[in-house]
Amino acid sequence: MAPETTTTPANAESSANPSPPTDIEQARALFDQYIVVPTKAIFESTLPPRETYAVNDYNVPAEGGEILVRCLVPVVEDEQETFPVLVYIHGGGMCVGNVELDDYPLRCWCVRNKLSVVIVDYRLAPEHPFPIPINDCHAALRWTASNTSLLKADLSKGFIVGGHSSGGNLSAALAHMARDDPFFEGRRLTGQFLREAGTCHHDAYPDKYKSKFRSMEENKDQLPITKEKLEQVYEWYNAPPSDPRFSPLLISSHEGLPRAYFQAAGLDLLRDDSIVYAEVLREAGVKVKLDLYPDASHGFHFDSPTISRDVEEGLRWLLNRTS
Repeated sequence: MAPETTTTPANAESSANPSPPTDIEQARALFDQYIVVPTKAIFESTLPPRETYAVNDYNVPAEGGEILVRCLVPVVEDEQETFPVLVYIHGGGMCVGNVELDDYPLRCWCVRNKLSVVIVDYRLAPEHPFPIPINDCHAALRWTASNTSLLKADLSKGFIVGGHSSGGNLSAALAHMARDDPFFEGRRLTGQFLREAGTCHHDAYPDKYKSKFRSMEENKDQLPITKEKLEQVYEWYNAPPSDPRFSPLLISSHEGLPRAYFQAAGLDLLRDDSIVYAEVLREAGVKVKLDLYPDASHGFHFDSPTISRDVEEGLRWLLNRTS
């Protein structure tokens, strides 16, 4: 599939700032200026009528503190109607980004798909390094399962975890954690939404698959995420490369995971993280759907109508609303 070729917010940021900032506050300011604000502007005109959904923020207890979650719930004529739920984790290398990044497109998904959405504002590295972000997301996932009435949710209709880039990485790890957590007995995850997700640190590729991980070198200088930039955020996150909570590909068994929808970009250095991980999940008996965009780079989805349409088809597949 070839998405429309336009200038993305991600590429605009990288063109203006080709070298990775070494100061985290500068990195966050640039990310907000060149990614968050333009992305909201792109999607503002597509927002559904305000009366068709409710927005509420809640504080969720987490180890050593609390985090914010933003909840989007469809408003429909039948007040007793319940919905599937998506727990969404934003990207930004676990170092930048916040609930505002994908807020507007998620409002559209909420209304068009009759889907409650929980956006997780996990704490960020380097102030809150590994494993704090993954533990925060685990707390948010548990909170969601315990607060279905607030969300008008019925988890039997669908309970999906997903995100973009580092949010996809956290989601892939969370799928394993939830599978192995007795807390979720009777309310298991039913789907994973993994968009341009990193699934294994490049210093921890297993020998069995090492030859298939070519994109890290092929695309190491490709904007907007170069290998140099990636290594900077990995340094801030400070996760051991072989820890399965950071490199979920390395987990010994992937059996029993929920179905997974992937989006991968051909010019992304993380391309093969999706392709190899999808292969591994298939081998473990997990249902997989993968959309690959050969001419796209990391973050292209922010203003590509083609990819946006595919996203909602992928969501419908995760919800068993299509073949």
